Amino acid sequence: MRIRYTALAALLALCACARQEAPPAPAAAAPAASETSTAAPATAATTPSAEARSPQSETEQATASQESGDGDSDHQAARSDASLEKIAGAAPAASLPGGKWQAGVNYDPVVPAQPTGVAPGKVEVMEVFWLACPHCYAIEPRMRSWLKTKPAYVEFVRVPVIWQQVHRVHARLYYTLEALGRDDLVSKAFDTIHQDLENRQPPLIGDSDDATYRMQQQFATQNGISADDFSKAYNSFSVSSNMQRAEEITQRYRVQGVPFFVVNGKYSFDVAKAGSEAKLIELINDLAAAEHTH
Repeated sequence: MRIRYTALAALLALCACARQEAPPAPAAAAPAASETSTAAPATAATTPSAEARSPQSETEQATASQESGDGDSDHQAARSDASLEKIAGAAPAASLPGGKWQAGVNYDPVVPAQPTGVAPGKVEVMEVFWLACPHCYAIEPRMRSWLKTKPAYVEFVRVPVIWQQVHRVHARLYYTLEALGRDDLVSKAFDTIHQDLENRQPPLIGDSDDATYRMQQQFATQNGISADDFSKAYNSFSVSSNMQRAEEITQRYRVQGVPFFVVNGKYSFDVAKAGSEAKLIELINDLAAAEHTH
């Protein structure tokens, strides 16, 4: 299968850290978490009269409150956020530093809360990222520094976003390096890709699947990995399984931009919501601490 785009078109696509087309609508029977709000229940084309309406569930009340444009919007938003956090099983707002963070402003409650893969007593902090994203690259040194000082109960998980083929090939490279136990080369891949972008060169991606494979294999062999070991990992079942999981997570959280963060499957946010890169780390630590004591 050929990727079939010009080098210039690829470079332009790679400069974007946001999804380029609207995500597919989720199936009504399988609510998914949203970056900006709850997974809203399906509604009929016509609205029944007040007398005909059935009692709303707590999830529906909270969601309707968020979507309402009534004059008492601030009061409704506060009720909605509190209801959503309760439904999500999130830690009470009182366990967060008073007045520092606000649901719906600095983070969004994920409803329903999503399962994590960490052991009991651990709190998962997940970053959805892309090796070719300049914003992910810019925040990388801060994340690396945080990893050295993060609480022991925090388990950091990275998931490469998968929107299109260009994201898919970089995701496979990431999982291949991970399978080979070469986390150090993730930073090297970041550097190489962004140097290539600055030089307007294809960033570890060719004009076909085979060309991409050979380019990434060359990167690996230049950094101490044998061609055979790279090939085995690249085509392994574990890498393919991780790729499928990454695509599911991208869709489940309706990721529209990267870097994107989720704490313990219950709170989603990005740098803009946190307020700055420094505040992002504070928000991660405070939400993780609240979950740990919840």
